[in-house]
Amino acid sequence: MCGIVGYIGKRDVAPLLLEGLQRLEYRGYDSAGVAVCGKSGLKTVKAKGRVRELDAKLPKRFAGSVGIAHTRWATHGAPNDVNAHPHLDSEGKVAVVHNGIIDNASELRAKLTADGVEFASETDSEVLAHLVGRSEAETLEEKVRHALRSIEGTYGIAVLHADFPDRIVVARNGSPVVLGIGEKEMFVSSDVAALVSHTRQVVTLDDGEMATIKADDYRTYTTEGSRTSASPTTVEWEAESYDMGGHDTYMHKEISEQADAVDRVLRGRIDDRFSTVRLGGLNLDAREARAVRRVKILGCGTSYHAGLIGAGLIESLARVPADSEPASEFRYRNPVVDPDTLYIAVSQSGETYDVLAAVQELKRKGARVLGVVNVVGSAIARETDGGVYVHAGPEVCVVSTKCFTNTVVAFALLALHLGRTRDLSVADGKRIIEGLRRLPAQISEILEREDEIERLAHEYADARSMMFIGRVRGYPVALEASLKLKEISYIHAEAYPASELKHGPLALIEPAMPTVAVVPDDDLLEKNRAALEEIKARSGRILAVAHREQEKADHTIVVPRNEVELDPILMGIPLQLLAYHTALALGRDIDKPRNLAKSVTVE
Repeated sequence: MCGIVGYIGKRDVAPLLLEGLQRLEYRGYDSAGVAVCGKSGLKTVKAKGRVRELDAKLPKRFAGSVGIAHTRWATHGAPNDVNAHPHLDSEGKVAVVHNGIIDNASELRAKLTADGVEFASETDSEVLAHLVGRSEAETLEEKVRHALRSIEGTYGIAVLHADFPDRIVVARNGSPVVLGIGEKEMFVSSDVAALVSHTRQVVTLDDGEMATIKADDYRTYTTEGSRTSASPTTVEWEAESYDMGGHDTYMHKEISEQADAVDRVLRGRIDDRFSTVRLGGLNLDAREARAVRRVKILGCGTSYHAGLIGAGLIESLARVPADSEPASEFRYRNPVVDPDTLYIAVSQSGETYDVLAAVQELKRKGARVLGVVNVVGSAIARETDGGVYVHAGPEVCVVSTKCFTNTVVAFALLALHLGRTRDLSVADGKRIIEGLRRLPAQISEILEREDEIERLAHEYADARSMMFIGRVRGYPVALEASLKLKEISYIHAEAYPASELKHGPLALIEPAMPTVAVVPDDDLLEKNRAALEEIKARSGRILAVAHREQEKADHTIVVPRNEVELDPILMGIPLQLLAYHTALALGRDIDKPRNLAKSVTVE
């Protein structure tokens, strides 16, 4: 949830740390801080608010060539200067930045307080600084290892010590830590976004792994002290991928990139000869695919919604029972793990803690788990048996748009693959492939109507609450559109199956409560129109997303028609723009909505 940056080398460290924090600000932005180890010892500066507030607070003379920094998304303690990271020990010699949550922090805090330690902050993270500072071990590595033995919970940490100014020690358990390998300089971060402008050679730590970085060297080892052999890999994304590219916001840039992104996820995967697709990373041969009796998809938030559409695609094309469930709920209900069930974990970052924990529990019970993720080499990608990369490219805006679309397309590929290994005909396989190939041009066609959607957003921006409805394939689209509007405009929104309106939600319908209806031209068209009649009879305003003008709607956004199974992919695009322009009309901070962060690595 938060962002970590560290550097050791010969360059002036403060500007590098600030640049890294700015690239990671989407991971947390309620406070930030830096610690630099220089000739005069350890110096720290912390500030509530955005990285720009920290930049303004830095003294002109803040020299040093080794340092760590952090941008925070609050879990323990209010956002303020004191609770910002880095946290120091009592002597001011140890500085720690921490992502994650220490579950036994209260117990450790009580013990340390009884021993005379005075805490400066309300955070759980400060416990780590005091544990490291009080350790009597001779090396910094041993001090950190000693401290971690007392910790229960998740962490990605970086530690500086004034007595060991030639190194930074880092550790990971459930929260990402990445090393950047430079020329006589080394970097550390919680996300490659902070590294790619300096190096594309990275080492990603595994859970239970630590590392020491010096200016000209690094070594990795377990928390028990055994050496590990982590080798560098090359990051596929360029630094320019993280720039705004002439757009006013990252969200607008990422919405506009969706035609190219979908083309990328399809590229090289279509097999016209057999009317199927090639997904070599699945590690699932035809015999194993045919043995699957059920598919369970696990994700959180937008990934859960993508999974709902994916489950529908798998049932429709492969005729295998499939459903999607929030990963955060799944792992706490003592689920029955069936050996004939194929489990699929979905995460944009590949680091979502609830999803990762579900994967680990499933693997412990012997399940086969595939991953659908965007980030190559991420924790979920490494821990699953195989999977599909969605190739959306970096997504910096906190709310997901292009990654959601690419994830659904990836599910369409997977469903087609499973279907063609079972009973899906060559003709139907060819039909779906032709539909997939039409998607990029149709997405571009929708995006060309942005001005029209912007005008509609102004029509509905005065609403205090909105209802989103759809049936069967349209319902997950309504769920995701409702979430998008909530996330960035702060307008309350609810999504319901259109068939459920008469079972309670109709009580809310009035002129001040607009309804957004997803109305594809499918076999449920007349039933959807009946729901619109019910809303109009109660003086409700209606904005329809449909394949043709809807007589009962006040406004209709017409989208191009594709194959019925793929229509949900297109119907979600204009609703992303609707949320965007509604938030823009209300003056919201679109890329960094309040209380949210991009990569959720805590429970």
